[in-house]
Amino acid sequence: EVRLVESGGDSVQAGGSLRLSCTASGITFKEYAIGWFRQAPGKEREGISAISGLSGRTYYSDSVKGRFTISSDSAKNTVYLELHNLKPEDTAVYFCAAELAENIPTMKPMWWGYWGQGTQVTVSS
Repeated sequence: EVRLVESGGDSVQAGGSLRLSCTASGITFKEYAIGWFRQAPGKEREGISAISGLSGRTYYSDSVKGRFTISSDSAKNTVYLELHNLKPEDTAVYFCAAELAENIPTMKPMWWGYWGQGTQVTVSS
């Protein structure tokens, strides 16, 4: 059974930083792409970053490029998302997702088959 568990969400002030973790079980890490998504109230789920377990290739959306950094520790089956220079508009529930793939074919949520429960990030001004 594939299981993804996120952690690290918190309430911070604008300009602050957080590190989110996504620990996967039930998968062979190098066979999967791991993605980070977020969903703010009343908005669609947005794909913001991803990493290929095989190649290490990364993806960032324009909304987070230069502020967020994705990395992975294959020994721990964990993917991290470092959030810097946080803005109130970054407030959302952050989810990680996984799918069997060599690279990162798409950030459309419907393609990703496995999801964690989410972790809340709240940024106050």
